[in-house]
Amino acid sequence: MGNNQGSAIGQSQQRLKDIETLADYMKSDNCKKVVLMLGAGVSTSAGIPDFRSPKTGLYSNLAKLKLPRPEAVFEINFFRHNPVPFYTLAAELYPDSFRPTPTHSFVKLLATHNLLHMCFTQNIDTLERRAGVSADKIVEAHGSFATHRCIDCWTPFDGNEMRDIVLAKRAPGEGVRIPRCKIKECGGLVKPNIVFFGEPLPERFIRTIPAIGEADLLLIIGTSLTVHPFASLAGMADHKTCRRVLINLERVGDIGRRPGDTVLLGECDVIIRELCAALGWADELEEAWAETALKDPQAKAEAKGGNEAKAEAKGGNEGVEVEEAGKEKEALEKEIDKITNGIEKQLDLTEVSKQNLANADSSVDAEGKTSSSTEATLEGASGGLRLRSLLPS
Repeated sequence: MGNNQGSAIGQSQQRLKDIETLADYMKSDNCKKVVLMLGAGVSTSAGIPDFRSPKTGLYSNLAKLKLPRPEAVFEINFFRHNPVPFYTLAAELYPDSFRPTPTHSFVKLLATHNLLHMCFTQNIDTLERRAGVSADKIVEAHGSFATHRCIDCWTPFDGNEMRDIVLAKRAPGEGVRIPRCKIKECGGLVKPNIVFFGEPLPERFIRTIPAIGEADLLLIIGTSLTVHPFASLAGMADHKTCRRVLINLERVGDIGRRPGDTVLLGECDVIIRELCAALGWADELEEAWAETALKDPQAKAEAKGGNEAKAEAKGGNEGVEVEEAGKEKEALEKEIDKITNGIEKQLDLTEVSKQNLANADSSVDAEGKTSSSTEATLEGASGGLRLRSLLPS
């Protein structure tokens, strides 16, 4: 036990030393363009529902939908014929109930200090925007809830009206409300600009890939680096001029293999606070985060404890028989595994595609344009699920 404690203390001391070194670099003239790659781990402390836990309520709903295929809820063709499953889940996922984390506020500080070059995010939760980061500095690789449009005529749909529809309280037995295009000649289905199976990746994501090669510092935070093409961005950082830093609960990808790489293991918010302290930004971070506090009491309650708040609202259900609860949990976990395995299977790319994407930076010409082969590979990869913020990272 003593050895374990000594090892933990040693690791903590090394992390603080590495953070001081990173802070010194960020304060130097050599660091002027910081690029971030954010994954679901950045939003964990915000209470965003994860993908596997049966306690979030997300999968309780999924299990009841009796989908023909686990991934059908996120398929554009299935959505066209039956949008009810997606909108049944949408209220669980809608970002209004969630507060940005200190890590999101750190992104805003980078912009305030004129260091933020670009923020690439896998997350659809829009918490970067809600933290005050300018939209022109954000690349939502898998789309987001920020905007909405008709899937037929592409006419934009008002965000406030979408929110009212999705979050509207329903009477017992009342069906899910489905937003429709306001153009009378159309009347098509409307959905958030989240990339579903069968839809291409956002053009902005493809256009901004060259920004990775321009970075002096690449911060990779809270991601498993397993979903491509997003994961391939980490390999596009310049070997000579860019330092890569991983902030995550565990080692992922090839971060740590290059001479200039740094790996900082732990909770994102904890490490970001340590980094801000080393930068002299500690007070600024807390002030920026304080500005993100939710004003709506109901939203506060949901963001505060997630499952805890829901449990308090219920008031306790001690009358449920243990045996019945156990059977229900077992059945739900089997359904979750089925859904998860099906979706993760869809996320896998062939090794050829992965290699092409990993070498995509070599296909970017001097004018910053991607070659046709790179574009085809990226578009071909878009058959995978883009709701990565719901997947474990």
